[in-house]
Amino acid sequence: MTQKLKEQQSIPVSKVQRAAKFISTGARVGGNYMKHYAKKVVNPSLNKDDLHRDNATDIYASLSELKGSALKVAQMMAMDKNMLPRAYQDKFTMAQYSAPPLSYPLVVKTFVQYFKTGPENLFDTFTPSAVNAASIGQVHQATKDGKIYAVKIQYPGVASSVKSDLKLVKPFALRLLNMNERELDHYMEEVEEKLLEETDYELEVKRSKEISKACGHIADLNFPNYYEELSSSRIITMDWMEGLHLKEWLATQPDQAAKNRVGQALWDFYHHQVHELKQVHADPHPGNFIIQEGNQLAVIDFGCVKVIPEDFYQGYFSLIKKDLLIREDELNQIFYNLEFISDKDSEEEKLYFKAIFKEMISLLGKPFHVERFDFADDAYFQQIFALGDKISNDKMFRKSKQARGSRHGLYINRTYFGLYNLLNQLQASIDTTKPDWLK
Repeated sequence: MTQKLKEQQSIPVSKVQRAAKFISTGARVGGNYMKHYAKKVVNPSLNKDDLHRDNATDIYASLSELKGSALKVAQMMAMDKNMLPRAYQDKFTMAQYSAPPLSYPLVVKTFVQYFKTGPENLFDTFTPSAVNAASIGQVHQATKDGKIYAVKIQYPGVASSVKSDLKLVKPFALRLLNMNERELDHYMEEVEEKLLEETDYELEVKRSKEISKACGHIADLNFPNYYEELSSSRIITMDWMEGLHLKEWLATQPDQAAKNRVGQALWDFYHHQVHELKQVHADPHPGNFIIQEGNQLAVIDFGCVKVIPEDFYQGYFSLIKKDLLIREDELNQIFYNLEFISDKDSEEEKLYFKAIFKEMISLLGKPFHVERFDFADDAYFQQIFALGDKISNDKMFRKSKQARGSRHGLYINRTYFGLYNLLNQLQASIDTTKPDWLK
């Protein structure tokens, strides 16, 4: 838990301070590579496990100190089990709900800035230590008039450093993700936009209330109430939701019926958002969900919401249909609209990229092709990992003069792979509800 982690007394806030931190981290990573290759001269059979572990430790330590966008990008990468070597996955996953917290004086400073007084004057009790700390902010427990609250406080300087942090993290991302620069640049604008939205706590409260209300009818789902009079652009006060995070709950060894019930609530939640609301909670990692008594699922964070444009929705999900009965000219238009191919491509490139993206979306759509899907099927996930590995090492992608895929696909793919990963952790079997037009 975060109470056991050493608290930070300060955060590097200025561009110069943050850049210096990245430079020193880059130097340590470079030193790790030199040590690795020196050892490899002596032992040619040496693999990169130690190198990855050393780099993951150094990079995570640095990002944890910086907080904000850089740490959030690490968290996003950890969600995709095929993006990174296991050492990075294991370390970066900690960013989801176990980052080193800020010290109490810095928390008080934020309250004074927005409420002209400390938390001890707004609440009857307020825990001086964070009960949970992640990439953008940390959570404290508070009470007032016999009611228990969760109070989320944003780290200082996070909002103002998004753009500069993404520029600084770019060299690490290029190396770790094995992407070409054009592809990374194509998506950076979308990432920046979403990260800036995540720092706007007033927007988060608005969206939280809207989506909670719109999904309130879904079985086995619970949402906290939000308290605007105790919230600001950098502080959110909501109901405290009792329960366990996924890993803790699974450790209690729930039976299969319980896992299926929680998994079904997750699927139904995402189904309704994507296909009915056309906006979706696009951050499906374990830290954003609490499993409560009676196998109820509580959703506790709406910082990252992706609004889905109608034209993207129609094209993307039409490719997921089990029997893809679309005329060739219509299919080509969908591929153009989704930016999988363009007029700059040769005929060979068009054929190749159409085939690879059809395979990718068909694989993503496999749960939609049956009435019930067993997410305990590890063979399915191995297929996904194998295709991801194939794409990341493919020469056609590496040499491509343009990025592939609409920027809107970044968070939709992330949402579905994150959802599937949660359902796989649950080992849940799900009734895969879908719109009539997708059946």
